Amino acid sequence: MSAAANDWDAGTYDRVADPQFRWGLAVLDRLELRGDERVLDAGCGSGRVTEALLERLPRGEVVALDVSPAMLEEARRRLAPATERVEFVEADLMRPLPVERPVDAVVSTATFHWVPDHDALFRNLAAVMRPGASLVAQCGGRGNIATVVDAARRAGSAAFDPTTFAGAEETAARLEAAGFVEIRCWLHEEPTRFPDERAFEDFLRTVCLRPFLEDLPPGEHDGFVHRVAGLMPGREIDYVRLNVTARRGDRRGDRRGG
Repeated sequence: MSAAANDWDAGTYDRVADPQFRWGLAVLDRLELRGDERVLDAGCGSGRVTEALLERLPRGEVVALDVSPAMLEEARRRLAPATERVEFVEADLMRPLPVERPVDAVVSTATFHWVPDHDALFRNLAAVMRPGASLVAQCGGRGNIATVVDAARRAGSAAFDPTTFAGAEETAARLEAAGFVEIRCWLHEEPTRFPDERAFEDFLRTVCLRPFLEDLPPGEHDGFVHRVAGLMPGREIDYVRLNVTARRGDRRGDRRGG
């Protein structure tokens, strides 16, 4: 997740982000592991998906990386029983990553769309991956939460939205330029309904509307979230996910796409 003026409410995110956790488990299913690898979780958040990743690495280790101190603190609490197999790293994915030993794989869920510069993102990931290492990821893609953004604008927000919802073809080109091969990128829709108004507004406040709330005084947050929820077509968010699988090319610069 990209740096922001205000840190995440990590405890609430951990409680409400069931959709992201569900999608994260599906991403993990695409990652082939022996069980002894060193894997970078790029944007570990509160550590829910990281915990599931550790279960698949009984003889391995995880580098749990996030830009948010609050998220890393929440992840440390969740992953405390396995601390000896987790390296926690606070870092921005748009900058060279302070990961000293190369990793055998990178997994990332619900993170890349918070990184404004995807060219830098993929270069920085490639730099810490061994040749042949796998990248398996999912994030918001083109068209993601369009109704939420439209409702926020109609509710009166003119705030800058830092999210980057990229398409499949442009992402494949960026991966190839960064030295990845066997690239596969695709979009799929994940419309997500919420059981009641409270759950819907809690989720909007904590996740989707976060960039818009940063420009408002705290006392106006609840009213703004309620207005946005009222402008939405039911308690449903029009999620679109961008999926990525690729492999880091060898050191001779193998850049053939797949």
